[in-house]
Amino acid sequence: MSTYLLVHGAWHSGRSWDRVVPLLESAGHRVFAPSLTGYGDKAHLLGPEVGLDTHVDDVVGLIIDEDLTDVVLVGHSYAGLVISSAANRVPDRIAELVYLDAMVPVDGETAADVMPVTRHLIDLALKSDSGWRVPPLPELPHPQGLFGVTDPEDVAWLRAMLSDQPVRCLQEPVHLDDPAAAAIPRTHIHCTVGKPEGIDHRPVPAIQPNGAPAQVWELPTGHDCMITMPDELAGLLLKLG
Repeated sequence: MSTYLLVHGAWHSGRSWDRVVPLLESAGHRVFAPSLTGYGDKAHLLGPEVGLDTHVDDVVGLIIDEDLTDVVLVGHSYAGLVISSAANRVPDRIAELVYLDAMVPVDGETAADVMPVTRHLIDLALKSDSGWRVPPLPELPHPQGLFGVTDPEDVAWLRAMLSDQPVRCLQEPVHLDDPAAAAIPRTHIHCTVGKPEGIDHRPVPAIQPNGAPAQVWELPTGHDCMITMPDELAGLLLKLG
């Protein structure tokens, strides 16, 4: 039995994994898919003080409180930053890092460093009436849809779970200063359909930080593959368990 910890991206909640969790559990694994502070059942905690460090604390706190070890830690999109810093804090508890169509930072980088288009979102938030809210990206014409989701029923379900992102999440840097974290194996899963302009993956180095060859898989679907291709995604994750 493996332990999977699935971390949602910006604007989403833990419910985004609802179609994947039972597939992993039915294979005999333990699965956690929490909502980060400000989302889902924690939406009432949304505020300008919530940042990347808050979300890292969420993940590390869960790992410690549940005494989790040998964790397959999966981060979607923005959560690539979250899982990187979390693994830096508790490297001995992480068996694998999975970057799911995710930002992949180096030490000291922010979301805007990893994906420069994010700077525009930060500027808009700082100039807005709130001074800190980053609203969800809008639905775009097919094939982009809403975060890559195009089925009308799925779009409605997804839209109902979305919340604003605090700008601090995009401004705070990751901390990757523990050499033990570099030894953790990594897998990258890229979604290949409907990328909006300016949303690009960094090239994955041929050799990963632990010296192993890069492992990069692709899914022919939009960004929110946990909604559009849950079976295929679960199949890939089960290869790591």
